[in-house]
Amino acid sequence: MGMVDRHQGRPPGEDEIIARMRTEGLAPHGWGNAPGDTYGWHEHSYEKVLYCVRGRIVFHTDRGDADLGPGDRLVLPPHTPHAATVSAEGVRCIEASRQG
Repeated sequence: MGMVDRHQGRPPGEDEIIARMRTEGLAPHGWGNAPGDTYGWHEHSYEKVLYCVRGRIVFHTDRGDADLGPGDRLVLPPHTPHAATVSAEGVRCIEASRQG
């Protein structure tokens, strides 16, 4: 899926990810979920920029699934229908919205 940038090597820490996002003019915030949590299908009016900090999460779209691990970045264009499934280890992410 073209919306994912895979991280190679040691993943950046949460503070480093937040700093990167702020240099892009974003206002990041963090969230986490317990193992097996799910999000139903929905969409946003803005571009969603998200980094996985630890754990794993799979984002489902009509273009395919994106399995994110530590350091991976996902950019969802506005109005992209998506759902998500958290892995058995849970997840911590940092995300921000970018208005088009």
